[in-house]
Amino acid sequence: MYAVVATGGKQFKVATGDELAVEKLNAAPGETVNFDVLFLANEDEFTVDSKTLASASVTAEVLEHFKGEKAIVFKFKKRKGYKRLKGHRQELTRVRITDVVAGVAPPKKKAAPKKKAAEKVEEPVVETAAAADSE
Repeated sequence: MYAVVATGGKQFKVATGDELAVEKLNAAPGETVNFDVLFLANEDEFTVDSKTLASASVTAEVLEHFKGEKAIVFKFKKRKGYKRLKGHRQELTRVRITDVVAGVAPPKKKAAPKKKAAEKVEEPVVETAAAADSE
């Protein structure tokens, strides 16, 4: 069984035992985290129903925090002597998927039998003295 989860503005296809690097999470190494499930599938079925996915869960264990590869940003303007060199290393978290649990679909509600409309009973009209005088 595999699932598609969302974390750090990205989506990942994961299965039990997978290790992946995601945007830095606020969890210490050794802690467990849960991810939002967007899609569940096994060999012959898949689920995208929001009610079923609400009870589904993907649990992962935080292994380590680390920095990614350096991205070099180099700006220059020819013949002007303008050069700027900057580097950036994104902070990442390595996690191991420990469990992918399929949600249980809530039972479908049976339609209640339609009630017949209550018959209208006409009340007798009572004439008042003011109405009788105006005639």
